[in-house]
Amino acid sequence: MIDLERVRADTPGVAHVAHLNNAGSALPPRQVHEAVVAHLEREAEIGGYEAARERRERWERTYDALARLLNASPDEIAVIENATRAWDMAFYSFRFERGDRILTGRAEYASNWIALKQVADRTGAGVEVVPDDEHGQIDVSALERMLDGDVKLVSLVHVPTQSGLVNPAAAVGRVTRAAGVPLLLDACQSAGQLPLNVEEIGCDILSGTGRKFLRGPRGTGFLYVRRELIEKLEPPLLDMHAAEWLPGGDYRIRADARRFENWETYYAGKIGLGVAVDYALDVGVDAIWERIQQLASRLRAGLREIAAVTLLDRGAVLGATCTFAVAGVEPVEVRDFLARRGVNVSVMERASAQLDFGARGIETAVRSSVHYYNDDGDLDRLVEGVRAIATLSR
Repeated sequence: MIDLERVRADTPGVAHVAHLNNAGSALPPRQVHEAVVAHLEREAEIGGYEAARERRERWERTYDALARLLNASPDEIAVIENATRAWDMAFYSFRFERGDRILTGRAEYASNWIALKQVADRTGAGVEVVPDDEHGQIDVSALERMLDGDVKLVSLVHVPTQSGLVNPAAAVGRVTRAAGVPLLLDACQSAGQLPLNVEEIGCDILSGTGRKFLRGPRGTGFLYVRRELIEKLEPPLLDMHAAEWLPGGDYRIRADARRFENWETYYAGKIGLGVAVDYALDVGVDAIWERIQQLASRLRAGLREIAAVTLLDRGAVLGATCTFAVAGVEPVEVRDFLARRGVNVSVMERASAQLDFGARGIETAVRSSVHYYNDDGDLDRLVEGVRAIATLSR
């Protein structure tokens, strides 16, 4: 059980707003805020280089914390400025050729798709979309039939940005590992929301962010790369942190996952990320996932009672995100109306999710997303606000 009184006491923002935009950026615990501010203050007192050296143990702990979160080893972890750049550093390390095939799903995120298409256009590789099954999630049987010797990578979004869907990552990992094809898992929305065990999932690469369900600082992300794959991947960008300049003019790339990092980094944020991961582990990710599912189910039930509301989520397993439309009201109007009532939600556009929203004829949607620190009052405020604007629009 989660001690809701304690976690809300640790979250000053809940006194000011019903924050239901956790899929965008969650409210941080005060411990994270204090850790970031303390390091920035120390930099101001003694200098940035000096503070990083003095507090090395604190930012090194972040690698250990992320390794515990993912059931990985610290040498398989890189800390990078955001999830997209983490994903990019791994993806652009692959060397594709004409005739190679890259498989992805309909939940693919815009930034990932753009990178996939850019590389395909440059190299002559092909990007193919695996169909969904009857639940609206990636069809694992179809994926298995599509895997052959020409498939060089499978890219899977675990939890999409535009939906509550939770893709069956472990089932995908079983078939990709059996076929010997690397699996690149985008865990941007799942890290901190639900348990992640890279061994059980069977992914070879995983990217994530700090600011969403881990409740860490903005400007922080991370990358896991399976040890056996690290030395096979040469990052697209190298500097004196990722590689060593040798006396003869050559260079040697470092052997661990930090080859995907660069020298300059946000030390205050890195420390804050570690504190956020420790906080999530202390609360318990299994307990977090159970509460998120309960809250999201309760929110969907409340919205379902409003005749003007259409729920848009599909999937056999649904998580924190609840997307919906209100008849006769633009999603931006809903967002702004709720904001005036102290409720935070966001708006999703088709351009972020062409393979999903485009196929379903959805141009925009309201995206709400719960977290374990939300309470029934937060949900009630959202439902009452949606009911109010739906009534006004008649």
